[in-house]
Amino acid sequence: MDLLALGNNGWGDELFFATLMTIAVSITAMIIGFCFALIFTPLKLSKNKFLNFLGNSYTTIIRGVPELLVIYLLFFGGSGAVMYVASIFGYNKYIEINAFITGSFAIGIISGAYSTEVFRGAIQSIDKGQFEASKVLGLKKPIYFLKVIMPQMLRLAVPNLSNVWQITLKDTSLISVTGLVEIMRQSYIAAGSTRDPLFFYSFAAVLYLLLTFLSMKLINRLENKYRRGY
Repeated sequence: MDLLALGNNGWGDELFFATLMTIAVSITAMIIGFCFALIFTPLKLSKNKFLNFLGNSYTTIIRGVPELLVIYLLFFGGSGAVMYVASIFGYNKYIEINAFITGSFAIGIISGAYSTEVFRGAIQSIDKGQFEASKVLGLKKPIYFLKVIMPQMLRLAVPNLSNVWQITLKDTSLISVTGLVEIMRQSYIAAGSTRDPLFFYSFAAVLYLLLTFLSMKLINRLENKYRRGY
């Protein structure tokens, strides 16, 4: 256990901060994913063929492309795009996009595709009478969506969103390729420095399992909250 000591003699403090980074990226990506889901869920449910095509294209492409490729495209391709725009204005030096922002946004796009499908399925599972009753009462769309539809949608969506959260949490390991020091990256550095990969990769697995276990406890509480009355 000397390898996990705090300070210069061990890797405990580095792994602790790496775990915090993993949590920060996961939460940021999940929020970004929700924003994408709020945009593309109505598109997938739209009767307009063009809007429906846009929504379906987003979820199909993102879910069909490897997550690592999405990260590569945004991190390396994004830097290239920014440098190209900068060169138009006469700036020709290398520009590197912040790894945290790029990683969170890339995983957020992936999370958003899965969240979109979860929200779509949840909304379609709500009894049509709820929509009709809201219209009969004369409620405006924003009001009946927030007061009538969304609470029921969340009740149905939370169990599946727990799976999206777990995917998002595990996908953070992929952004180690950008140089961002999260659990996987820090474990790689520690394993290379001490030449003890079995210990550090096993410990990384324990950290991911612990985060998953704690997450499920919180999500179960949310499920119980939205199940009240059913």
